[in-house]
Amino acid sequence: MRVLLSTIGTRGEVQPMVALATALRELGHEARLCVPPDFREWIEGMGFPVVPIGPELRPVASAAPRVQGPPTPDQRRRMLEGTIAVQFATIPAAAEGCDVIVGGGAMSIAARSVAERMGIGYVYVSYCPVTLPSPHHAPLPIWEQGQGPADAPAGNRALWAEDARRWNDMAGAALNAHRASDGLAPVADIRGHMFTDRPWLAADPALGPWPEPADNGVVQTGAWILPDRRPLPPELDKFLDDGEPPVCVGFGSVHAPRDIARATAGAARALGRRVIVLRGWAGLSPADDGPGCLAIDEADQQALFPRVAAVVHHGGAGTTTAAALAGAPQVVVPQHYDQHYWARRVVDLGIGTAHPPVAPTAESLTAALRRVLHPGVAARARAVAGEVRTDGAAAAARRLADMAGIAAERTFRA
Repeated sequence: MRVLLSTIGTRGEVQPMVALATALRELGHEARLCVPPDFREWIEGMGFPVVPIGPELRPVASAAPRVQGPPTPDQRRRMLEGTIAVQFATIPAAAEGCDVIVGGGAMSIAARSVAERMGIGYVYVSYCPVTLPSPHHAPLPIWEQGQGPADAPAGNRALWAEDARRWNDMAGAALNAHRASDGLAPVADIRGHMFTDRPWLAADPALGPWPEPADNGVVQTGAWILPDRRPLPPELDKFLDDGEPPVCVGFGSVHAPRDIARATAGAARALGRRVIVLRGWAGLSPADDGPGCLAIDEADQQALFPRVAAVVHHGGAGTTTAAALAGAPQVVVPQHYDQHYWARRVVDLGIGTAHPPVAPTAESLTAALRRVLHPGVAARARAVAGEVRTDGAAAAARRLADMAGIAAERTFRA
């Protein structure tokens, strides 16, 4: 079986795809990836072929937010039209010879149409429960800033209906124009077409459970965790050995609040702790050149997080899962999209706290860290760590193999 794994997201969307590629290879199947060019060297170094799609994302992800605020509807429409065109231009060649396409993330708009034209299988995957329609939660406010959640199921249904209408208005004309060029019939429900009637949810059931019965169409596989066997850099390993477990702060590939590293260092020192700063794509500045502070570009979270006292982060699905798996208490400072959901889950599970929606300061982070460094929170974090599954990518790979086997059997019988 040959599988194309396609996403145009940042590392939070790409790394789970690499985890699935690794699981597929372990089962004897072939996987290739269609991802932004930022990740090509890393993935090819693991032995997987890569077809780059779209522009590099790191310059955009690490840049300061635009002064003019969120994009206007016309700007958003043009952005969607652009990415749809790029996907139709790139994914067909990437999928040549493949049996199935797995499209990941909310911007995987064209992958199903490409699969349909090529006559191969298609699976859509989300990494967070609240990105999929359900009367138990409201859609994320991707179209307008400040859209609040609805409490009643009827209110949530209305918001999801409005979300579907927005998808049609923003992306329907562009998608259907490309489909017409490929000889495909138009689709009336863009979002439903993307998600399919049986989307996969690559989130851990203990951390991000799907809120409805299992027979409603959503397939929850568990999080797709990439085993990372890199040793920690010698300077980091020595720093960890030279004192009590420090506080770690990192914001992955999203823009971080101003001076978050300095504020975290001040908070950690106020509580007698050292601090590690993970610069990442966010480009966190070193907190200072004082003792008890180490700044590095990145490190294997699976090796680092079990050795820290707490993790201060943005609330991405991957970082939240890695910290939970490590049993590390968390301070989540959410910025946008699904990060507010993961912040709530950390609070609900008792494994950390969520920073209020104001600019973090040394004082506010001191209060947050004081809460999560309580022995009871640490004990709860360790208990939840034992509930987090690590076999999600393997389960998804087996399911893909089963799907391909069934399809091949039907073709043979026909």
